[in-house]
Order: sequence, then C-alpha cells, then structure tokens
Amino acid sequence: MKVCCADMRYHLTPRCDQHDDPFDCPDQLIWHSAKRRRWGLIIHDGGASMIKIKFCPWCGAKLRGDAPQ
Repeated sequence: MKVCCADMRYHLTPRCDQHDDPFDCPDQLIWHSAKRRRWGLIIHDGGASMIKIKFCPWCGAKLRGDAPQ
C-alpha cells in the first residue's frame, strides 16, 4: 500500500498481538475507514473515539478518503 510518508506507514501497520481492535491498543494512533472515507486520530478513552483528520500529522500531505495513497 502506498502512503504519504514512512511515519504514516509505520502507524498504519498492525503490529499488536494482544488487541484485535485498534481502539483497544494504546500503540495504535491512526484509524482509516475506506468504507466511510475517513481518517482519524484515535483517542484512547476506553471507547471508539477519534478526531477526524484530512492531512497527515507527520508530513502534512492531504489524505484521500477512499484509500491510503
């Protein structure tokens, strides 16, 4: 999958063997839904909260809604 920068690739790569849900894993920071065409920063508050984003937090590139590029 192509992404805007190495930092985004790192944070989109699932690497937790303890949590199936990214909202449960404290190491997971980014959430993406191709179906909903949204990107977000996960808020680890015990639920499924996130802040919708339109730009990469590391490089500033505009994020496409349909799929990671």
